[in-house]
Amino acid sequence: MKKRLLIVEPSEVIIEGLKAILEEQIRFKVLEPEMSAERVEERVLAARPDVLLINPTLVNNLSRLRADNSLAVVALVYQYVERDVLKQYDAVIDIRDSRAQVIETLSQALPSEVDSSTGSYELTKRETAVLVQLAQGKTNKEIADALNVSVHTVISHRKNITHKTGIKSVAGLTVYAMLNNLIDESSLL
Repeated sequence: MKKRLLIVEPSEVIIEGLKAILEEQIRFKVLEPEMSAERVEERVLAARPDVLLINPTLVNNLSRLRADNSLAVVALVYQYVERDVLKQYDAVIDIRDSRAQVIETLSQALPSEVDSSTGSYELTKRETAVLVQLAQGKTNKEIADALNVSVHTVISHRKNITHKTGIKSVAGLTVYAMLNNLIDESSLL
């Protein structure tokens, strides 16, 4: 099933370039782009995208857009944006990124899906990074700082990890990380 992607960007040139890259991908269905920030909230509610690719200079607060935790919000950056602002996003795409980097970043921002053949879930690269940091005893804040994301994003990843693995305790997740060769004992000391 294609993931629905909404681009929010005032530059028609950038929108058309992104559409050209993304429309050749079978994984994404690019929705009609939004060129202004005024209608973003109502467009997200109406279109129900899986991914929101947005210029971070257009919005001050993502909390209203994040009412639906399954929405991946990705920043599209082509000018200086403060690090604290970028921490609110699940991922960041720089205008200078290659076609492959853009696709990879968007794919990693999406929540993983169930593997229908085995019935199991696979953790994304970002969820694996959060799991490793968690197994090393770091707090949500420390993980957020290390991965340059918001605490909200870390919490969302932790929920996804718990859902996918069925493991609720940090100790259990640490054992899971060790059994799956994500960490070794020496990194826990």
